[in-house]
Amino acid sequence: MSLVDTRRHQMFPQLDCTQVGTARRFASDAPRRFAPGEMLFDVGEQHAPVWLVLEGAIAVVRRDGLGREKPVVVHHAGQFTGEVSQLAGRASLAAGRAGPHGCTALPFDAAHLRALMVGSAEIGEVVMRALILRRVGLIEGDAAGSVLVGRPGEAALTRLQGFLTRNGYPNTVVDAEGDAEGRALVERLGILPEDLPLMVCPDGTVLKRPSDGEAAQCLGMTPELDPDRRYDVAVVGAGPAGLATAVYAASEGLSVLVLDQRAIGGQAGASSRIENYLGFPTGISGMALAGRAYNQALKFGAELAIPVDIARLDCTAAHPADRRLRLEYGAGRSVQARTVVIASGARYRRPRIENLALFEGAGVSYWASPVEARLCEGEEVALVGGGNSAGQAVVFLAPKVRRLHLVVRGPGLEASMSRYLIERIAALPNVELHVRTEIVALEGDAAAGLQAATFRDRDTGETHACPLHHVFLFVGADPNTGWLAGCVALDEAGFVVTGRPCGRGLPTLPLQTDRAGVFAIGDVRAGSTKRVAAAVGEGAAVVAQIHQYLAATAAAAPLPAQPMTAP
Repeated sequence: MSLVDTRRHQMFPQLDCTQVGTARRFASDAPRRFAPGEMLFDVGEQHAPVWLVLEGAIAVVRRDGLGREKPVVVHHAGQFTGEVSQLAGRASLAAGRAGPHGCTALPFDAAHLRALMVGSAEIGEVVMRALILRRVGLIEGDAAGSVLVGRPGEAALTRLQGFLTRNGYPNTVVDAEGDAEGRALVERLGILPEDLPLMVCPDGTVLKRPSDGEAAQCLGMTPELDPDRRYDVAVVGAGPAGLATAVYAASEGLSVLVLDQRAIGGQAGASSRIENYLGFPTGISGMALAGRAYNQALKFGAELAIPVDIARLDCTAAHPADRRLRLEYGAGRSVQARTVVIASGARYRRPRIENLALFEGAGVSYWASPVEARLCEGEEVALVGGGNSAGQAVVFLAPKVRRLHLVVRGPGLEASMSRYLIERIAALPNVELHVRTEIVALEGDAAAGLQAATFRDRDTGETHACPLHHVFLFVGADPNTGWLAGCVALDEAGFVVTGRPCGRGLPTLPLQTDRAGVFAIGDVRAGSTKRVAAAVGEGAAVVAQIHQYLAATAAAAPLPAQPMTAP
């Protein structure tokens, strides 16, 4: 049973007369009349507004990159179009035409839609729930979003599918060799094997072996950033800490820009199920938690730009009172902010394993999402790591695979994993725990793929080969701080040091670095507790300290020169 069947009344609610009257006050323009069959918005259209139907009907359809079209819903008076893309001002994933008798509808652009949602809590709850559920419906259904054509299991295809999935964009994978439609498309376009995977964007544009950035541009994911605008807060990293800062700062009236090099959620976004996060007794996936925070940040007006890989933080200021901070990215591009919050987190460490680079993305993964789970279904796999992220991945993967080897260097799991995960893993009949063990080599080749992993007993030195095609690595973390070189103080492990004095006349703040206006939160900060709840707490706490800093710098700024007055 689909989401539309079970929650249709929430996906496509109808506002009553009083609610429509309230909504009218927030519209971005006057009502418009559309002739029968006239297009109101199309797939791929940037900044398409949400339309509230006043009279008549709007027929909404979804369409994928191959032109396959399916009806979604017909909206009548009191109902409204749109999904999360409209809240973010991104390209539309659906198309809408006026019904057989035309329609009159009221437009709400992204800014006015946010104003409605904040200004009327009652309507805001109805609209936000509907927008989120509609995006989920597009992801679950077919004939929506991009079509990816490639060889299943190939590293580039897995990376691309993971990028779209983690950012909540619907996509369909077509086998370029095993599917008749895929073979026909490859032949028709004259595609060579080295061109795969293909990405057919919703507007029909075909990309050959695209990068994440190229895919995002084709989908209209990444907004054009104004290099002359100065945000109150620029957050680098869209994990739990960074998203928490975005929500609290934007809700308090600060202009906020969040940048991330890959996807919302950070490491937590790759967690299949978090069961010890406050308020979710049945657990929640990291992706779902990140998605909720992302939508909440959009609701309050935060801007999010993904994927944007920050190359450098330029801490120099044009004038001491100006305290302008500049983030550099891409080919000489930059954005400015009064304050910068470092929330770039940490990345899983690459252990010293022979032939590791050969199989990364093609047998070796650093996260366990549904994409990877489908690739190893029914097979024997190994997972290396003893922390909570590793435990969550084991619990997620075990029901889907034939056998799972959990490999840890230490004597057990008690010192590094939460008790509830240890007990859950102990109850899984197809999980074998290998303590005081490490993987030292991978066997196979580029053509045949990963064929086996060599296990070594750390006490005896004995080795043995375990035939398998998939290895998951969750072994420690290194801070993402390479882009901060020479700007802020780091400890010996590369984590950002906070709580030090940063300048005469400015307060010393617990989450501020030794550079005025630059803060650090979450896993990237030295001494932080590496837990999702702790990261969210720091993301909220830093906003109060940003207000303190902005107030102090405003008080210290020199008064503008006054013109001379003639006696």
